[in-house]
Amino acid sequence: MSKRDYYEVLGISKDSTKDDIKSTYRKLALEFHPDRNKSPEAEERFKEISEAYAILSDDEKRKQYDMYGHAGIGEKYTQEDIFRGANFDEVFRNSGFGVGGFDNIFDIFFGRQRVNRYGPQRGNDLRHDMDITLEEVASGVETEINVPRTENCSVCHGSGARSGTSPKRCPQCQGTGRVERVRSTGFARLIQVETCNICSGKGMIVESPCLECRGAGVVSTTRKIKVRVPPGIDDGGVLRLSGEGDAGSRGGPPGDLYVYIHSRPHNLFQRRDDDLFHEASVSFTQAALGEEIEVPTIDGKAKLRIPSGTQTGTVFRLRGKGMPRLRAFGRGDELVRVNIQTPTKLTPRQKDLLTELAKEMDEEAKQKKSFFGKI
Repeated sequence: MSKRDYYEVLGISKDSTKDDIKSTYRKLALEFHPDRNKSPEAEERFKEISEAYAILSDDEKRKQYDMYGHAGIGEKYTQEDIFRGANFDEVFRNSGFGVGGFDNIFDIFFGRQRVNRYGPQRGNDLRHDMDITLEEVASGVETEINVPRTENCSVCHGSGARSGTSPKRCPQCQGTGRVERVRSTGFARLIQVETCNICSGKGMIVESPCLECRGAGVVSTTRKIKVRVPPGIDDGGVLRLSGEGDAGSRGGPPGDLYVYIHSRPHNLFQRRDDDLFHEASVSFTQAALGEEIEVPTIDGKAKLRIPSGTQTGTVFRLRGKGMPRLRAFGRGDELVRVNIQTPTKLTPRQKDLLTELAKEMDEEAKQKKSFFGKI
């Protein structure tokens, strides 16, 4: 509920007549209605002036407000009660804005979907999940996917009517898709807007339905659609294919298709942003003496020099061997973590050599210890 003075919100004085309130609100609402004004603050401003109009245009609510202010309104009425009885349709009749433009005050205030249900409707957006390999992510891929969707009937072109006929305007709602029910309760006159039960809210009646779509105007089908996945796309990245969703209704445009890309787990690499991580195993002697080894990359193989004395867990960087950068030039790196393998099965000769090595290293350690002890 707005905390500002309702008269101040509308910019009118406290002795304004009902006609003054109605004309002022009409002018402001045409300016700030969210369907017309796309500025970020327009919807909040529209809610504020609509609430002020709902209170001040109702004699009982206005009297309560004039006596007790916002406290009197908040104690007696819920948010929805405030708008009951306010004839918004009458205010905007012949405004030129459109039949369904201002009968959705409840939708705007209480978070329901705001659409003109009786005009052209955009088709539903669709989602398709696509799994690809890490190699395909690296190189990019173009493929076809099968997408179940609705399309306009090719026989009636979406009208739903048999060839040679056309839909007719509903005689009950005159094409609006809705009817008004008026009832009086004491001094109040309530107008209730309902979906037309003759045309089910479509505004048109198909007397001779199309044999192909049975009057629906759309048919269900599965369409092959080409998808081009750019190199380096992120796991979970989304591609938007405009107009590849479900068909619209009553002349509305089709929705869009959103393709979610998922990279399958790889047995050699882990991806982190644009870099790839790989673990390589080297022998004890390779790590001790140093050696050039061959490691896999996403494009093939590369040489990696292991310097003598390398410790387990050491990470080496292969520049430019990672993933292509999706929104920039170049590629990431490949990071290779070295794990030193300890031999588990030794021949007698190997044991003798390692024992001899251990003795020499132990003697060397003792000499160092003796040297430091002398110091």
